[in-house]
Amino acid sequence: MKRLAKGEGYGNVYLEDADMPQLTSRSVLVRAHTSLISRGSEILRRYRAEGPVDPAIMGYSLAGTVTAVGDEARAAGFVPGDRVFALSPHAEYVAVDVEPERMRVRTLPAAVPWHRAPFQSLAQAAVAWAEASQARATDTVVVLGQGLVGNLVMQAHRVRGVARVITVDTLEIRVRLSAELGADVALSTGQVDAVAEVRRLTDGRGADVVVDCVGGPPGLQSFQDALEMVKDDGILHLIGLYHGQPLSLDSGKIQRKLLIGGYHIPRPLGVYADRAAELLATGRLAVDQLITHRFPVERAPEAFALLDQHLDKAVGVLLEWTAAG
Repeated sequence: MKRLAKGEGYGNVYLEDADMPQLTSRSVLVRAHTSLISRGSEILRRYRAEGPVDPAIMGYSLAGTVTAVGDEARAAGFVPGDRVFALSPHAEYVAVDVEPERMRVRTLPAAVPWHRAPFQSLAQAAVAWAEASQARATDTVVVLGQGLVGNLVMQAHRVRGVARVITVDTLEIRVRLSAELGADVALSTGQVDAVAEVRRLTDGRGADVVVDCVGGPPGLQSFQDALEMVKDDGILHLIGLYHGQPLSLDSGKIQRKLLIGGYHIPRPLGVYADRAAELLATGRLAVDQLITHRFPVERAPEAFALLDQHLDKAVGVLLEWTAAG
């Protein structure tokens, strides 16, 4: 079978031949149909690494069809032919343990088309984060960063119901998509001072909730902006990762504010997974517009290079596996 690998050197991704994964009693064997590249973990933490990367951590958003089932997995309800989402790397075949508490693999409704299916993990996280932020129906919510994560977090707040959503990004393609997919106000940092504009839009008080989804080194400044945007007695929800160094937390600015770590969620993950699948099926969490590129898996190096070098053009990038072999 084929799988994605990363060797020595910046950007050295390629397809390699590998043995078929071994099925265990508690696992299912899945043949990939489509997988989604995550810019945060896969570009910032994998693609740009100077050393090799274990293929087992190259990716985590794959959709495909179950081809074989272990005895324990069958008892859990899986059968060959199931359409599933799997938390697994980019590979033609993956063996995934059935772990209900971690939701590593789950069946998907037929109403979720293949091109939406790889968004299941990000969608369920967005639904969970929107609840964790504690935003109320009367609140103004600011979401910093409008990549895949930030856009879905924005949409999840809109679906859940808040008074106003303001989004911020530096890239025009993301600002445009944010406005198209539900933001009441989409701010471009190339055109306005986002902190000053949020303050103006909230009559100087600041936002009730600020969700910081900016990852990587730019997140260092974004976090500082978030501290300036959130009102006294407001909530700052930190989701962005991979900053490269510790975030600077001014104790004076965090006084009278609640800081939430992104992965604090109030209910079992399965609740959010079910809701996300429903929202993807109906299009209420809209991902079709976020898919800017689809590549046959043989062109995976080109797909990764695009996400690394041309963020002004790429948002959601899919790899299509059905012709691999």
